[in-house]
Amino acid sequence: MAHPHDLPASGLPAHGTPLPPDTRFPLGPVIHPRIRIDRGIGIRMSDGTILSADITRPADRHGTLVAEPLPAVITITPYNKTLMTRANPLINAVSALGPLVYRVVPPSPHGRAGGREMVRALGGGALESIRANRTLVSRGYIHIAVDVRGTGTSTGRMEIMSAREQQDHLEVLDWVREQPWCNGDLAMTGISYLALTALQTAGHRPPGLKAVFALVGSEDPTRDLILTGGAQSMFTLAWFAAVNGSKWLPSVPGLVKSGAAVRYLRDRVASPFTRLTDIAGAMIDDEHPEHFYNADAHVRRPQLENFAAATWIHAGWHDVFARSASALHNRLQLPAGAAQLVVEDGYHINPGSGFGAAENPQRLDELQCAFFDRWVKGIDNGIDRYGPVTLHQIGGDWISRDHFPHPAARVHRWYLSGQSSGAAPHAATDGSLREQPDRYPHRIRLPRKRPSIVSQTSTWMLMGLPTFLGENWFIDDRTHEESAATFTSDAFDGDLLISGPVSLHLRVLAEGTDAFWAVTVCDVAPDGKSTVITRGALRSTRRALDETGSGYLDGELVTPEHPLSADTVLPVKPGVPHELDIDLTPTEAVLCAGHRLRVAVARTSWPRYFLTPAVARTIKKQSILLDPRHPSRLTFLATPVNTGIERRPA
Repeated sequence: MAHPHDLPASGLPAHGTPLPPDTRFPLGPVIHPRIRIDRGIGIRMSDGTILSADITRPADRHGTLVAEPLPAVITITPYNKTLMTRANPLINAVSALGPLVYRVVPPSPHGRAGGREMVRALGGGALESIRANRTLVSRGYIHIAVDVRGTGTSTGRMEIMSAREQQDHLEVLDWVREQPWCNGDLAMTGISYLALTALQTAGHRPPGLKAVFALVGSEDPTRDLILTGGAQSMFTLAWFAAVNGSKWLPSVPGLVKSGAAVRYLRDRVASPFTRLTDIAGAMIDDEHPEHFYNADAHVRRPQLENFAAATWIHAGWHDVFARSASALHNRLQLPAGAAQLVVEDGYHINPGSGFGAAENPQRLDELQCAFFDRWVKGIDNGIDRYGPVTLHQIGGDWISRDHFPHPAARVHRWYLSGQSSGAAPHAATDGSLREQPDRYPHRIRLPRKRPSIVSQTSTWMLMGLPTFLGENWFIDDRTHEESAATFTSDAFDGDLLISGPVSLHLRVLAEGTDAFWAVTVCDVAPDGKSTVITRGALRSTRRALDETGSGYLDGELVTPEHPLSADTVLPVKPGVPHELDIDLTPTEAVLCAGHRLRVAVARTSWPRYFLTPAVARTIKKQSILLDPRHPSRLTFLATPVNTGIERRPA
């Protein structure tokens, strides 16, 4: 049975008519039923390093390779492409079970991203879209997976996200275009680090690159994850350990084929655990360069303003790179149809959850194929009229419109108050969130008790996996709030849509020479469940503002940006008040009538934020000062729901 929003090959709606989120785009028939994989192909870089590639090419039903040159889709990974391609039989089996997954595992009844949504991601096409996508290959594309230098079966020493690694990306694309099986047209795709390699490469405008399909990538990995608010995370250590471990699992036949076996062994022995000293140093020494936004951090950022390739940005509100969701899209200087943003209510490792099911977007592998068909092959299939902003609102529906934030959203300033809300008896402090500041000063001390690891911020850091452990990990943050000062609004009379950047201005006092402020903003249901819709953090010594990078609206600071550099550190004088602005991840959430808005402030949230022992010793008692002359306030953009601007699925 046809889907209600299937698009025929002809008779497309006129340009300018927006298409709803559940539109199905035509892909054309399967013309190449089989594939052949050439593993361990060596690509020599200009400095002699040999990168290892696996090439997947379409074949006819007899297994004969397609003779004509075809467009090529490139994935560049540090995660050992041999492990990925060897997992193809398992991925094929899981993909085949996609429709069954949706029948067996219904959506969560509360409408939030939980354990069921993690399982349902298996049916959404993400596994296909991050490897040699059979949907693509069967319709006339070649896929090339390449290990970055120093990982997988490639030789050299890891130089993660460096200028040298980005030069490798460009040399790989040049090599692909020179092959007789490539017609010169290129696309790039990937998830997480693989998405970042695609974005970095597109910023150099390489010849032939026509499209990028980036799943949960980053606009600035340093600010998003490595140094959020001036604090490291345990993720960095775990990630480096995993990548360093997998680089010792090469494809031996590939090494023999490329003639790189001796060089591979020499390079691995010379650097058995790359950057171990840097990682160890960052964990114990607060003056280590990795504790500051440095030259390497600038190199990691993709040059989004320089893009010429059509770009699909796919993100999740609870992704570790959630701060980048809108920033990636807003920095692109491309026509609307060529710059697509899709944000779902999900985590880092479950993109595409529910995709393909009724009233949800099309499967990710099919959306990827349609996007590449349009921008690589030039097929007018209508996908350039999608969105260009397609969002699953937290607590709401799938919607599509032209902009993010919502064009009707206006600046709201709600003030932290020392008066009890009566809605948070579980919290260390139960304050209020009001539209006017208190008339008299009030001091609220943060509890010294370490917040529980059972929290939505831990789940965010662990990429959604703890959602299987219970509601306290993903929909009810009251366990975390037991060690926080909370400020809760009155119940809403009507539905409110929060859309766009969120920031928190605090006037504070520290009794040590530094302080750390971990913030969550929650949607509080009538039954008391407190669900995080955005979060952020900041060290007091990193509070300096970058006025050029920060954003203002109606005279109010809405997107504070902090340099985080060594030369902008501001001292904290014990007992002397100071003010700071904490940038929280942009969001889009529907707060229904009867719900409340809550701000929770804690001293930390481990393992998301890691402070070195030296820093921890400088942090003493911390207080929020509620001073009517210097009010602490939450700033956000909001509008009443159902303004008629967005389009909902029919």
